[in-house]
Order: sequence, then C-alpha cells, then structure tokens
Amino acid sequence: MGSCFSIEEDETEPRPHNKPVGHGVGAYPRSNPVIPQNTNLNSHDTEKANSIVVIPKNVKDLRQNPGSSDLDIFTYEEMKLSTKHFRPDKVLGEGGFGIVYKGVIDENVRPGYKTTYVAIKELDPESLQGDREWLAEVNYLGHIRHPNLVKLIGYCCEDYHRLLVYEYMASGSLETHLFPRVCATLSWSRRMRIALDAAKGLAFLHGAERPIIYRDFKTSNILLDAEFNAKLSDFGLAKDGPMGDQTHVSTRVMGTYGYAAPEYVMTGKSCGCLLHKSGKHRINAYEIQ
Repeated sequence: MGSCFSIEEDETEPRPHNKPVGHGVGAYPRSNPVIPQNTNLNSHDTEKANSIVVIPKNVKDLRQNPGSSDLDIFTYEEMKLSTKHFRPDKVLGEGGFGIVYKGVIDENVRPGYKTTYVAIKELDPESLQGDREWLAEVNYLGHIRHPNLVKLIGYCCEDYHRLLVYEYMASGSLETHLFPRVCATLSWSRRMRIALDAAKGLAFLHGAERPIIYRDFKTSNILLDAEFNAKLSDFGLAKDGPMGDQTHVSTRVMGTYGYAAPEYVMTGKSCGCLLHKSGKHRINAYEIQ
C-alpha cells in the first residue's frame, strides 16, 4: 500500500564489490541514537529501560562491541539451518529490503536453545536499504521492549550478510487482512483493538524521555500475532526526536505518501507538536482504511 519515498543517504561501511549475489541486509541512523527510559510504563510494559545507552553508530562498532544489548548473535550457518537453507516454501514476504523467511531455532540449530519460531529478514546486499537502516533496527529494537513493538530476538552480521531475527507473528500484517483476496475476516471490535494497540506503540515511542520518530507507520508495518495483538515493526527509518530545549528535528521526508502528515511533508521537520500531529494523521489514515 502507498508509495514509499526518499531514502536518506549517508556514508556506510564499504562492502566488497566482488561478492556473489546472496542474502544480506542494511542501515544505521544519521546520528548515534540514545535510547532513554520511559517512566510512564511499568515493568510489564518495558523489560529494558536504561537511562542512557550508547549505541554503535556503524557495523564496525557493532562488531567490536557486540554485547551492548541482550540480542542473540547468530552465525550465517545457523540462519541457513533455521530456514532449511532459505527454502522457497519458507518465504513469508518480500520487499525492497529483501526477503522474510519463517524459521525455527532449536536444538538442531544451536544446542541448548529453546525451540522458538521466528521471522528472519535477510536484506539483499544490492538493496537501497543498506547497513544504515539495518543497524537502525538493531539499535532501537535491541534496546527497547514494549508489548506493542515487535520483538527483535537477534541478528547475523557475518561478512556481507545482514539478517534480523524477529518473533514470529502468526497472523501476518494488518494490510493483508484489510485488503484480502477473499472475504474480510476482521470484525469491527477487532479492528478497534488493533488500532488501540498501534496507538499504544506510537505513544510509547513519542512519550519516551528521548522521543523516537517512527516515520513509517502504515498497515503493512503493523503485524499481528496469533491472538491478533498488534505490534509495530520495521524501524529502519526511525530517528531520535526533539529533546529538552530542542524545538524540532530536521529530517528529510521519509515514509509513505498518504500516511505522512501534510505539515511534515511540507516542512521536513519534526517538532514536539508536529510529532503528535503526524502520529494522529497516520492513525487517522489507518482508521479510514
């Protein structure tokens, strides 16, 4: 749904030009993000709430300091085993980033690992979404937890391979249920609950001590678990919001037309009030659908 626009360009760690076409992933935020504590949530709402966490600003930093989060670090061989060597029937979806596979990590993949069903996003090394966006997901989802944000379990950063390992969301994306090829399956009460879940996820990001600008709220990025609980996914375009005396954060317009607030599209700035206006506009666009 919608038309994606504007990819921020930034210097990233160079990749070898003679690599074979294979599986990969990518990208990191323009500034080194600081993930803050949100004092409005209880221990159930957020498992990790460090006041200040210094986060790697490029892949080289991540490799030198892999213990900066509680994410599991997987080898590429483990990723192949968990997806039956990226078998075609394991494909859950595909986009500009690459392909998402369904997988299972268990004793056969890593001895002693509790059986866990996962979704593995493997970015194409030729994709426009390079190390910058891949690392943005590691930085944000690797340090924050909330019931309405998809859980990032771990990653693989081996050679030129870039993969992200998420919890498996059994009911897929909201988009597939709003625009199905067969009869709609969502009741109005369920739609309202999903809208509330999505709003809670945005409120958590915007209400943090250091706000996070999501920048890609749309139905294809709202994932549903087996009980149809909704969680926001895909933080590749996320950016730190204004903090303290800051009145705005300048940023290139990112996201998908139709979901972005008109003020944001026209000014390219996210201020405190615009952050909330933009969130409301995106929620309203979802509700119309």
